[in-house]
Amino acid sequence: MIWTFKIKLAFTPFTEQSWAAEIEIDSSATLEELHLAIQDAVEFENDHLYEFYISKTESSHHPGAIRFDDEEEGFYSSVTLENVYPLETGKSLYYLFDYGDNWLFKITKSRKKPHGPQQGTCYPRRISEIGERPVQYPDFDE
Repeated sequence: MIWTFKIKLAFTPFTEQSWAAEIEIDSSATLEELHLAIQDAVEFENDHLYEFYISKTESSHHPGAIRFDDEEEGFYSSVTLENVYPLETGKSLYYLFDYGDNWLFKITKSRKKPHGPQQGTCYPRRISEIGERPVQYPDFDE
């Protein structure tokens, strides 16, 4: 089944602008595939470490949160979205990219009814975008 997710920039020290995108992705996709879909949606270079975690708020990234650390080789390529969802009530999935720059995204599964793949459509795909896409490496001299 194809699920819809909203990917919202929750925090970065580089901008106060808001940005969000909706993507469609197969429910059997892995966290690694979700990572790549987010990279594609925000048009970042995939050149830093990342992690996923489940928490009540973006700032409660602590040992009590459910973390998906990539300590084992292939871990992210083995956990599917169907393994992660549904989330516990009141909790959200977060994606932290680049531990130095701290690009934090909140991932929300849409209430849109899942659907089968459309013939001729490649998934995952960005279906909408709101706001100005952030620049991964801003030029601070401008």
